[in-house]
Amino acid sequence: MYFAAQCWDDGNVNDLRIMELCRKYRAKATFNITPGRYRKQTRTIARTWEGFDIWRFSLDEIASVYEDFPLASHTMTHPHPTQISPEEFRMEAVDARKYIEDLRQCEARGFAWPFGEYNSACIEILREEGFVYGRTCANTDRVLPCGEPLAAATSTHWLNPEFDLRLEKAKASGTFYFWGHSYEMKDDPLLWARYEEILRAISSDPEAVWVDVVELFQKRS
Repeated sequence: MYFAAQCWDDGNVNDLRIMELCRKYRAKATFNITPGRYRKQTRTIARTWEGFDIWRFSLDEIASVYEDFPLASHTMTHPHPTQISPEEFRMEAVDARKYIEDLRQCEARGFAWPFGEYNSACIEILREEGFVYGRTCANTDRVLPCGEPLAAATSTHWLNPEFDLRLEKAKASGTFYFWGHSYEMKDDPLLWARYEEILRAISSDPEAVWVDVVELFQKRS
């Protein structure tokens, strides 16, 4: 048996299709959001990436859109953590968490590092504030046990050409954890088909058990 987990950064409208496919295959996923970048009532274009317009949700949509899925702090406005003061970083990380907890009326102790950047001071702030994990952009062959869960690596990014190989390696370790941005799929049917193939393969594997990311680090570190 092995545990499978996934998370998606930035909170954009393409997340809707991620969730649709997760429901289809009964997969779990965590979404890392930056509520300080959303407008209250209107969707906005974050930027254009490879010719694709990346749309953000409105704040008023967040509660209903992500109703069935856990949310984690990705800071309020996605700054470089190592380029702002420690207290600014604390506010960014904690205010996003408070927004999620007020919205959900439950704890949200997960964190994803913007740009995958961190330093020892930022890690200690997350520890002081009671975060359970902080996901980086690093890859590892063994997600757990994790020496420092506040600087946790994943098995792979979903677009890694060696994704299937890394999945096979991870099975032996007992944990497979991947991440990405849903806008990376744009509206490309081949990329969406590839993601659906990943979900189908894991969900049909009798050895796989989908878990929320926070479960990995709360129970198995």
